[in-house]
Amino acid sequence: MTRLMLGRTLERICKGVLLLCLLHFLIMMILYFDVYSQRFDLFSRFNNGRNGSRNNISGAAGSGHHYYYYNLSRPNATAASYMATGEQLVLSLQPETNQTPSPKPLPPCPENPPGLVGRLLIEFSSQMTMERVQKENPNVTEGGRYNPPDCRPRWKVAIIIPFRHRENHLKYWLHYLHPILRRQKIDYGIYIINQLGEDTFNRAKLLNVGYTEALKDAEYDCFIFSDVDLIPMDDRNLYHCYDQPRHFAIAMDKFGFRLPYAGYFGGVSGLSKKQFLKINGFPNEYWGWGGEDDDIYNRITLNGMKVSRPDIRIGRYRMIKHERDKHNEPNPQRFNKIQNTKNTMKKDGISSLTYRLVQVKRYPLYTNISVEIGKPPPRPIKG
Repeated sequence: MTRLMLGRTLERICKGVLLLCLLHFLIMMILYFDVYSQRFDLFSRFNNGRNGSRNNISGAAGSGHHYYYYNLSRPNATAASYMATGEQLVLSLQPETNQTPSPKPLPPCPENPPGLVGRLLIEFSSQMTMERVQKENPNVTEGGRYNPPDCRPRWKVAIIIPFRHRENHLKYWLHYLHPILRRQKIDYGIYIINQLGEDTFNRAKLLNVGYTEALKDAEYDCFIFSDVDLIPMDDRNLYHCYDQPRHFAIAMDKFGFRLPYAGYFGGVSGLSKKQFLKINGFPNEYWGWGGEDDDIYNRITLNGMKVSRPDIRIGRYRMIKHERDKHNEPNPQRFNKIQNTKNTMKKDGISSLTYRLVQVKRYPLYTNISVEIGKPPPRPIKG
């Protein structure tokens, strides 16, 4: 009897020990998975911290403190590395100042942009509208401004167009030039200098006005002067300034894609601010068609500079055909004036420019500047 009772007692003790062991095992498993889940969360937060993200502890909402999480179980880590990590953790718990990280500086734009196409197909038969051109150029900002977002431009270019009654030509010019200029990675603005009234047209004086008014808008260091009816046929003809004054339109279709004569400087040309001021800008006294380009060429050579030009295969242009404008008849005095450039260039130019600014209006694709520039002086009576 005594042995039977002793056996039952031992059986109960064994069952109790077994239950305790089982309970202990369950508790250990619960604690293990709880610690594992916290450890996994710690890993994920550390990874987020490595990517630069910050997490606010909900219990410290409104306190302005942020916390970083670090992985303290790195493989092959030493005690010193753990201590360094701990120091970083302590530093991260300190209140931070309201400092925003400075943006990474952009690299300079390449001298030869990689996105250029080369020879272009230029045609004027399709219908063109400003709405279409605007949809084609969503990255151009108000006033016809553009700055490449991925690099730092080497030049800040104002493109100046003398203008009167050429709205249809302007649509084609904007349609072709905006994409070309964007591919060339320049910071640019488009300025249409509109001569009000119906008096004799004065192209060179309008270009002087464009130079003056563009500088009121931005710190341009390069100025390109273009007729509105000339479209480049190759986007490798880069619209920026060079060490010498630049003549871009050297091979027009109306001249059989040849330079008409060695001193020709018409159509599209470019000068840096320093070059422009060195020649005192352009002449103001060429009323009507012709002569002002030759006067500008004389100013350049008389001031010790040379005209630079692109390769004739790249400097090709198409001209939009049109009738000669009214009040822009050939200037009968142009030949005499060209011969006197040396005597007139110091007193006739940007230093003597006068005009009346009437309106500046910024459109999505260009800035329109309307001006009154006066009338030509009366011609001397013959005999």
